[in-house]
Amino acid sequence: MPDMSDLMPTTPDLNRERLDQLKRLMPDLFTADDRLDLEELKRLVDPSMVADSEKFEFRWFGKADAKRRAFTPTTAALQYDVARSVNPEVADGNMIIEGENLEVLKCLLSAYREKIKCIYIDPPYNTGNDFVYRDNYTEQRKAYWEQTGVTEEGVKIDTNTESDGRFHSNWLNMMYPRLLAARQLLREDGVIFISIDDHEVHHLRKLCDEVFGADSFIAKFIWEKRTNRENRKVISTRHDYIICYCKSITPGVKPIKQQPMSEKALSNYRNPDNDPRGLWKSDPATAQAGHGTKSQFYVLEAPNGKQHKLESGRCWLYTNDVMQEAIDDNRIWFGKDGNGVPRIKTYLNSKERGLTPETIWFAEDVSTTENSKNQLKELFDGASVFETPKPVDLLKLAIQVSTDDDIVLDFFSGSGPTGQAVMELNNEVGSNRKFILVQLPELTDEHSEAYKAGYKKISDITIERNKRVIARIEQEQAEKQQQGLFEEDHAPYKPGFKIYRLVKSHFPRVEFQPDPEKTAEENIALLRQYIVDKEATLYSLFNEADIFDEVMLKNGFQLHYTREPLPEFSANSVYRVSDGHKTALVCLDGELKNATVAALNGRDEIFICLERAVDTTKKWNLKHMLGEKLVAF
Repeated sequence: MPDMSDLMPTTPDLNRERLDQLKRLMPDLFTADDRLDLEELKRLVDPSMVADSEKFEFRWFGKADAKRRAFTPTTAALQYDVARSVNPEVADGNMIIEGENLEVLKCLLSAYREKIKCIYIDPPYNTGNDFVYRDNYTEQRKAYWEQTGVTEEGVKIDTNTESDGRFHSNWLNMMYPRLLAARQLLREDGVIFISIDDHEVHHLRKLCDEVFGADSFIAKFIWEKRTNRENRKVISTRHDYIICYCKSITPGVKPIKQQPMSEKALSNYRNPDNDPRGLWKSDPATAQAGHGTKSQFYVLEAPNGKQHKLESGRCWLYTNDVMQEAIDDNRIWFGKDGNGVPRIKTYLNSKERGLTPETIWFAEDVSTTENSKNQLKELFDGASVFETPKPVDLLKLAIQVSTDDDIVLDFFSGSGPTGQAVMELNNEVGSNRKFILVQLPELTDEHSEAYKAGYKKISDITIERNKRVIARIEQEQAEKQQQGLFEEDHAPYKPGFKIYRLVKSHFPRVEFQPDPEKTAEENIALLRQYIVDKEATLYSLFNEADIFDEVMLKNGFQLHYTREPLPEFSANSVYRVSDGHKTALVCLDGELKNATVAALNGRDEIFICLERAVDTTKKWNLKHMLGEKLVAF
């Protein structure tokens, strides 16, 4: 028997899914009426049932409720904002979403679960100032939905002082559900990078150990964020951290790739002896003696007769026979005069070469906060619109070592450098990476340069930054075309993105309140009637495109889907919808005609229609013809 949640336009109920998975694995833990037997579960977890048993765990005030919020479904929707989108016809999955990020992550869950290869976030640092994304989002808050009075409505009003007993708990309660939700979106080979400072880095490690698993820890990168010394403080802090975890460990698969070789690294490859195999660099021909066998300890004789003895504690990298083969093949370098210490030639073109990422990311390679701020200021014609933007080069490195032509998600996008990094990388190396940015419509300070420049919300800055980046790329492409730098068959890179806003569901049924005096069956019957009565005016109140987006997203279609009208259905407007991953026939007319029902007979395709569009008879017929492939939304 269905329950009321089956009739609501919600995202997946992860709590229910987890319970169903537990039942499939261990049905003996459930009673005859399908309830979890807590006593049996306790016996499974701890048969001895020793009271107050000690164990290592990471706990804080509010943790249980924060976890529950992560897996609770939402009825919210994403609404396309065509007016503010840029080159939407070539957006190809690039999106900037304006809204509270936990709800947005839930909205993305149906279509983007296990589709994201890389997540980068720069969450608010817990510095004792206002930082909290307070999770009091509700659909009834008119001010929230109209995106006015954001701070008044609790998006960012908590003063989080060190003297507050919940100083760390508040921050953890903000981060925990978002990381749990984000993990659902990551591919099995996906990775997440999280920027953080000293205030919460130790707590973030423990939090990520719990969410992703301690075995999934990759590295704690140290980023040199500044190069100048701060003499006004006791200690001059020059670095922040970037915590990196993967979704899961797969044997033989490296979650982090080698980074492209820098100009400095390439400069080490030369060819002083005109070797026909091309550029090479020399590497040591010895190794630690503890790793060697007897055959690796010998006196090496150079072609000129000079004998080279091993240093104490070292062995040759090759056995004597293999070393001689390498010498005969001119793969061992003895210096220009032939008397140098033997070294092995490593050829640039012998295989695809890169640099293994190191745990320290120096400012000279990935830039600093100050440089990043100046670059953003230049992009905005001299206006300082954001105080602490992350360097684009920093994000490019994280994206390069973790993705190919994949989706990159940033749900604390701030001024939007992740979008810029993706587009510039695509332009530079010819890749087809995509980005999804999420930013709260948080009000800018009335006294800030951003506000005076006309950017009333941080999300306005996010959008404008990426709009200007596109304009700059298009200008560069046009100049190259004029100079004839493109081949005739080479189309210039033209990026774009679509804007979506987090909005209340377009389906009035979300307002339905069950009668506590009635049974579940009676309330379901009331809800069905409520759907028929209230949603009869659906098309007069809302744009069909908005309804289409909500229905498709909540049925697992990514928002860059295409829809093709099918002329063989003349009684209703029926479309074939595809996002490259899945396909379905869709009709969102208010009433499904008998001729359409008949035309569906024999089709082996998913069919999505509105719940209110089919009466009992039509629904029975469709169910008989299509089985589980009928989706009445």
